[in-house]
Amino acid sequence: MIGWAITFLIISVIAGFLGFTGIAGAAAWMAKALFGIFLLMFIIFLVLGYTVYKKIT
Repeated sequence: MIGWAITFLIISVIAGFLGFTGIAGAAAWMAKALFGIFLLMFIIFLVLGYTVYKKIT
């Protein structure tokens, strides 16, 4: 998922450089959304891993 976020970020930068502001804005929004989802999932799995580790030991 982080790979998709980086891909959309690169698309956004290239489109912005070439003057395609609509595409650049949409790609930047998608990159932010995917990064947010990735970050949320990382935190959830981190907390779940910590709680499962506590119960096992």
